[in-house]
Amino acid sequence: MHALGFLIGYCAAFGLAVGSFLNVVIYRVPRQESVVSPRSACPSCGSAIAGRDNVPVVSWLVLRGKCRSCHSPISARYPLVELTTAGLFAGAAARFGYNWALPAYLVFFAGLLALACIDMERLLLPKKIVYPLLGLVGALFLMAAAATGRWHELLVAGYCAVGWLVVFFAMNAASPRILGFGDVRLAPVLGLALGWLGVRYVLLGFFAANLIGAVIGVALIATKRISRQQQIPYGIFLALGAAVAIFAGTELLRPFQKI
Repeated sequence: MHALGFLIGYCAAFGLAVGSFLNVVIYRVPRQESVVSPRSACPSCGSAIAGRDNVPVVSWLVLRGKCRSCHSPISARYPLVELTTAGLFAGAAARFGYNWALPAYLVFFAGLLALACIDMERLLLPKKIVYPLLGLVGALFLMAAAATGRWHELLVAGYCAVGWLVVFFAMNAASPRILGFGDVRLAPVLGLALGWLGVRYVLLGFFAANLIGAVIGVALIATKRISRQQQIPYGIFLALGAAVAIFAGTELLRPFQKI
């Protein structure tokens, strides 16, 4: 139990650091900027952010959400992304424990969070994130299969990745306005991560994504936040559906085990 607690704490702390990097990715990738250089700077005044002001969550609280140089407001999104990443990493550690598949899910959640945030702001799922994410998650699952002999899980995951790609491609061809091609690119990543757990998790993730999307969409239309013709960021719902399947799938699918 103590060993698992250490792993959860370590992954949470690691998630805070990764979340800080994800903020850079979320801001720069849609703007076609490098995520490596130059160093982070205030979007308002351009002043470089000192190391003491770049501590996840803590710096934002100490500075009261304002730039040290120009005192312009710093979006609460920054600490929220860091905390969410920490929560996802801690949750993954609690879900999988000392498992060879854990690194794949840490990368999966990090990439999915970045994509969901970009999709929310820009209705965009950048190829520069989706393709490396697919390759890295696939490579980590391959390593997990090689280390544990779980080749069947890898094979099922591969089939699910291809299956989701085919289904989403057909959906995009039928109605490009409802389902963008960015979602088609993301589909095999989701199929791979959920398929490693089993086909039922893939189906649950798809069902949960559409249920969450329908509920939120109806609520936004009812409150006149959006119109019926307005496009919604489906990538966010796919991410939420995948998270529901991974974290709650064991309990949600328990009644169907004998079916």
